[in-house]
Amino acid sequence: MAAGYLDILRARHAARLLTGTLVGRLPNGTAHIAIVLFTRAEGGSYTLAGALTAAYGLATAVGQPLLGRAVDLYGQPRGQLPAAVLSALGMTLLALSGLGSLPLAYLAVIVAGIATPPLEGGLRALWPSVLKGEGQVHRAYAMDAVAQEIMFTVGPLLVTLFVSLWSPAAALLVINAIGVLGALSVVLSEPSRTWRSAPREAHWLGALRSPGLLALLGAFFFVGLALGSITVAGVAYADDHGRESVYGWLMAALGLGALIGGLAYGARQWAGAPEKRLRIIVGLLALGYLPLTLTPSVPVMTAFAALAGVFLAPAIACSFIVVDRHAPRGTVTEAFSWLVTTFGVGAAAGSAVAGPAVELGSTAWSFAVAGAGGVAALIVLLTTGKLLETPVRTAAVVTGSENDRNGAVEPGFSSGHKA
Repeated sequence: MAAGYLDILRARHAARLLTGTLVGRLPNGTAHIAIVLFTRAEGGSYTLAGALTAAYGLATAVGQPLLGRAVDLYGQPRGQLPAAVLSALGMTLLALSGLGSLPLAYLAVIVAGIATPPLEGGLRALWPSVLKGEGQVHRAYAMDAVAQEIMFTVGPLLVTLFVSLWSPAAALLVINAIGVLGALSVVLSEPSRTWRSAPREAHWLGALRSPGLLALLGAFFFVGLALGSITVAGVAYADDHGRESVYGWLMAALGLGALIGGLAYGARQWAGAPEKRLRIIVGLLALGYLPLTLTPSVPVMTAFAALAGVFLAPAIACSFIVVDRHAPRGTVTEAFSWLVTTFGVGAAAGSAVAGPAVELGSTAWSFAVAGAGGVAALIVLLTTGKLLETPVRTAAVVTGSENDRNGAVEPGFSSGHKA
């Protein structure tokens, strides 16, 4: 299992790019948790916490594809670093001003969200220029998803640690300062400085002119909705049990489950079209969310959270393959950024719905939002099967992907031949 990942990390620049991207994305990966804890500490309601988180998520959704397109057009350093600094300044404004002025609080999270640098899409665009050999790039996608889950496992614990050591405001400041350093490490690297996107056809829709990509984005809106609702539902569950630390453990368990699932997914070679495999994985993901509605004791609930996360990283890793197959030429960063955007919009919607669900119903109701999101994602994939099975590039061309200058393909994927 580890050999394939080690081969990737031994490649020049690979470890730096992966680490720098994860550190740079730490503010975005933990913002929903930090905003909820900050709002509650300032005396705000669950509904306000959900609304601020939703505002941040929606702002990120707007900013990611715009910044992704800018990166495709003008290069990574000119798009990533200024955005990272501006985003950190937005969170700094929130931490220093508090909730005394709600318009200012909303402005702060909107600035932080809209300026979130597209490091995630940028890394996936860089892999082909760093890695060589059949299968390495798409194995890197799986490793990328696994590494994200490490961040989602460690991130909540870091936030709760900083909150317990100092305060929610201090946690916001420290996390965002660390994020700027991560972005700086990426944009100063040689691959980031020299990377240029493939020539693109001028079109105002950009990556969105691909029907298959639109179908995938529709499904991942609901995956994001499920995950976003768990963020708020987890806080309510922790409050029900009188311990703030329970929230961190639930989120860490969710990330740990995804880490295990991602490692298992990336360890083997997969035959067949990734679009069909994605439907199966999302179906299993939906099933994993349903037991959370039982809201049992903390140890059992922690185990359920880990189970709910098992198929998250495989779903994300498989979606990267589908994005690469359906992205029009020259739109790779933008296409990946649209996936981040759609996921963020869904997470924002989930947070916004889960808050009132707690206050009008119960904690179990807010977890039911997650189950409904998973089922809806599966329905979208099933009803758009024909669109997803017609990639922008035909099977004969996929093995030499236009977004993959080294000709790497997904491990085990070919048109009926062994890899």
